[in-house]
Amino acid sequence: MLHIAVQSEYQRKLYRDLMKGYNRLERPVLNDSQSLVVELGITFIQIIDVDERNQVLISNVWLQMHWTDWYLRWNITEYGGIRTVRFPSDHVWVPDILLYNSFNNLMFEIKMKNLLLRGNYSCAQFTENIGICADERFDATFHTNVLVRSNGYSQYIPPGILKSTCYIDVRWFPFDVQRCDLKFGSWTHDGWLLDLQMMEADISTYIPNGEWDLVGVPGKRNELRYECCDEPYPDVTYTVMMRRRTLYYGLNLLIPCVLISGLALLVFLLPADSGEKISLGITVLLSLTVFMLLVAEIMPATSDSVPLIAQYFASTMFIVGLSVVVTVLVLQFHHHDPHAGKMPKWVRVVLLNWCAWFLRMKKPGEGKTDIPYRHNQQQQNLSSSMEMSRLPRQRSSNGNMIYVGYHTVENPCCPPCSDSSLMCDRIACAPTEDNGIAQSGLLVGSPPEMGKILEELQFISRRFKDQDEGEAICSEWKFAAAVVDRLCLVTFTVFSIVCTFAILMSAPNFIEAVSKDFA
Repeated sequence: MLHIAVQSEYQRKLYRDLMKGYNRLERPVLNDSQSLVVELGITFIQIIDVDERNQVLISNVWLQMHWTDWYLRWNITEYGGIRTVRFPSDHVWVPDILLYNSFNNLMFEIKMKNLLLRGNYSCAQFTENIGICADERFDATFHTNVLVRSNGYSQYIPPGILKSTCYIDVRWFPFDVQRCDLKFGSWTHDGWLLDLQMMEADISTYIPNGEWDLVGVPGKRNELRYECCDEPYPDVTYTVMMRRRTLYYGLNLLIPCVLISGLALLVFLLPADSGEKISLGITVLLSLTVFMLLVAEIMPATSDSVPLIAQYFASTMFIVGLSVVVTVLVLQFHHHDPHAGKMPKWVRVVLLNWCAWFLRMKKPGEGKTDIPYRHNQQQQNLSSSMEMSRLPRQRSSNGNMIYVGYHTVENPCCPPCSDSSLMCDRIACAPTEDNGIAQSGLLVGSPPEMGKILEELQFISRRFKDQDEGEAICSEWKFAAAVVDRLCLVTFTVFSIVCTFAILMSAPNFIEAVSKDFA
């Protein structure tokens, strides 16, 4: 069965009658002195991207323009009940409403034009090489048909991907709220010719974005008057208010920074003998530098304000850098040369007395009594005398008693002999430490070898004494290093916690962002 479609004669006649003598360049008003009222509104569909570095907002928006065309009116009864007709936008008059703050990648277009002029390439050939051909139009909307009703009421809804310039305030990044303006107005008509009125923005069909939450799109009608002219120039400005979702940045930037700053505190818990304190501090500092570079790549190169996360990273890097400096001081204390001198009195008072008391630290061996040591020493001296009484002995020419074969002297004033064949006489200790052995140990009429033996004993005694003094000095410096480590651990921990909460919680919407994104 064959169906033949017959076009309505009324619709054909209506289009012919409406276009007869119609001039799309003429402003469709009954009286030229009257202003044509154009109602402007937008339907905000989606936030496609926010380029913080180039400060550009890319959004999907449907424009809504309504006006009354005096020349596109008809009687419904004369045209078979036709109530609406549709005209292409280039066949009838439409208002020249443009986005004032539209963004065009001028550098890209200039480069493309230079390549086209030098190489005589066509746009299609150029597209094969780079995959895109720049759109030189200032208006990025798609020109759809104009819907006209019988009373002349016209409705024009062109959709478009709008690129608008937007000042990105990175002061509270990543807990920031951005406000981007979409300023619309007539390009050639003033307020006396085209009266632009605002309609509320429609966000009922908004598609959520993974990075931004749409707070609202309030609008405002403005009138600008220039000094040269009396007529006003109206515009309608819609402000896209959006809040950044912080979950992504919290997991990828903030939490790693907090953990790395915690690792910096472990430098003060690492033993100085491990040799890895400086390496750990430098590694933590380099890690923070890498995260700082990641933030710098996202943020615009502006000096108006410092991002909140950059302030936090800078304070953390300052703490880590200062910890490396303090670690060098701690290592210098720990490996202090005992021959370089004793600890200054003020250092001993500040570190070993005040700071150690404040940190509840005690010196190694402090609090232990020396009575058991003296008791053991007396017992050793007594047993030594008993052993010497059992050894074979002979009397010298001057009447002194010499013990043969005794190789251990327990008297603290006379160190043990290294060779068992040597003979050590009973030497009484003098009250003084320096000259006691020389005064009481000289044997009258003894062989010359005995004097040499006594000199060697004095040398060994002095060496042991110097060694004990050096060990005491080193122990004192090591304890000072431990006190500095503990003091810096407490100080830097408190400072890190205070900086973390003071900087991050200074953002106006920190609590709101954390409660929504991390809940």
